[in-house]
Amino acid sequence: MKYVVDTSVIIDGRVSKMIESGEIKGTIIIPEAVLAELEAQANFGRMTGFQGLEEVRRIRELAERAGFDVLFLGERPSLEHVRLARGGEIDNLIRKVAEEERAVLITGDRVQYTVAVSKGIEAIYVRKETIRPEETRIVKFFTEDTASVHLREGVPAYAKRGKIGQLELVKITEEPLSLEELKEIAHEILEAASQDEESSIEIERKGVTVVQMRDLRIAIAERPFADRMEITAVRPIAKATLDDYGISEELKKRFIERQRGILISGPPGAGKSTFAASVANYLMENGYMVKTMESPRDLMVRDEITQYAPLEGDMGLTADVLLLVRPDYTIYDEVRKTSDFQVFADMRLAGVGMIGVTHATRPIDAIQRMIGRVELGVIPQVVDTVIFIDAGRVEKVYELSFTVKVPYGMTEADLARPVIEVVDFETKKLEYEIYTYGEQVVVMPVEETSENKLLVYAIESKIKDLVSVYEIVPVSDRKAIVRVAEDEIPYLIGRKGKRIKLIEEELGVSIEVEPLKVEKGSEVETYVEEKGKHYVIHAEGLEGKKVDVYAGSKYLFTAEVGRKGVIRVRKDRDAGKEIKLALAKGERIRLRY
Repeated sequence: MKYVVDTSVIIDGRVSKMIESGEIKGTIIIPEAVLAELEAQANFGRMTGFQGLEEVRRIRELAERAGFDVLFLGERPSLEHVRLARGGEIDNLIRKVAEEERAVLITGDRVQYTVAVSKGIEAIYVRKETIRPEETRIVKFFTEDTASVHLREGVPAYAKRGKIGQLELVKITEEPLSLEELKEIAHEILEAASQDEESSIEIERKGVTVVQMRDLRIAIAERPFADRMEITAVRPIAKATLDDYGISEELKKRFIERQRGILISGPPGAGKSTFAASVANYLMENGYMVKTMESPRDLMVRDEITQYAPLEGDMGLTADVLLLVRPDYTIYDEVRKTSDFQVFADMRLAGVGMIGVTHATRPIDAIQRMIGRVELGVIPQVVDTVIFIDAGRVEKVYELSFTVKVPYGMTEADLARPVIEVVDFETKKLEYEIYTYGEQVVVMPVEETSENKLLVYAIESKIKDLVSVYEIVPVSDRKAIVRVAEDEIPYLIGRKGKRIKLIEEELGVSIEVEPLKVEKGSEVETYVEEKGKHYVIHAEGLEGKKVDVYAGSKYLFTAEVGRKGVIRVRKDRDAGKEIKLALAKGERIRLRY
């Protein structure tokens, strides 16, 4: 008997198995069209090409042992055949060989089998062996607390296990892995991904293939891209909701009150994508239509959320489609290259709510990554909120706004310019200012130096008996803004400004007086507990309300009462230090709402 084999069964590795089992006995004919197709795939760095060529080698060895001939016959595809390959031209070259040699065609392609039978060519249709993702060897390396598995040629297998932020690298095999073992594992992964509806091959480049196999993101690296073959599989070890992060109701409202531009930042492995998925699910639950842009598509989101990959390898083309689809929010995982930031900005300015995931070692770094990639003046319109994640926790939240002012540390009024203010969302304290100075973009931290603190205490000593509520904001070590209740401004300034001028001359500083926005309402005295790293201010009955916190007559800060009727303030923040000082002085803590 003569058998002609096509590309599908060679890549699948079925021909060598059929020879070993005795299913086929006789001359094996491999069309030149098949060999050319495998060669082209290998030249493009695709694993399927290398697998197919390896199968051809095995077929020759097995046939030689069994005394069968292996022939390479037929026409090699021309450029015209390659151009029309999708229309079946190369498949036709393979059928021609079977017809001319009066051989049995073995194929795993149902269309090829049907056409061959229709033309009177004897054919065998070989169904693919079903490999479910859960049956693959790579999955068996995972335990409940395994975040990633690392397989490398010539060394034992390793895994990272534990909780987010507390992962440890542990050896999971004693014997080193051989190249043959890794190739078998890779073959299983590719077969399972191609057969499973919830899996896909996301990226295929020369020397690397990235597969999303259900919740596993798998990168397969080969020579020459890597010095040795390596397989890395990563899996999210936590599926969280926003409630699990303990974020304030005020931040939750910020997500849903209107469409925003949000950056979720943090170091690698901090849990950014897990948090982004929880935000996506929360938005969907609150009536927003959400889509994602990912490469690879590995966010664990609800079934109602469509996950888009780069269209023809270009996220810009994906964005064009999404602008027609018009979702309320789009999750962009991840924003890294200049083109990513430009696509993100373009969609945000088109009115789509955008949530981007980006790498950053500090909260401010996420904003700095936009400088030079997005025009400085539109950054607050593109991104108005930055959330920094570290070790699976929300460590910092910034809100951005745009204003015209004299930057911190400058005193002359003619130095006023457009400034982006970066404010701590929890304490409402200004932490950074971003502005241009000459041709440079300056990211200036606004810090309370010892001189600033002395200035605040000096001014406080002069005004605390003159006004009931006040807020002192140092601009430099010689200038400050004093905010007081509007009806108390005339008394503080004095007739023709004499009282405030006297204070300025005595202290040798410049003081600007501005009205303090204080909502008139009820007032209640409360008590404070110390719990770990926080002060807990009890405000039962005021859940979800914004309240002003006072120590004695001094305004401290404004906060939103959580759903459990408490306000949590970190001890190491400025607000926490103010509470500590007030408690040490024996002052009463009051809430005004």
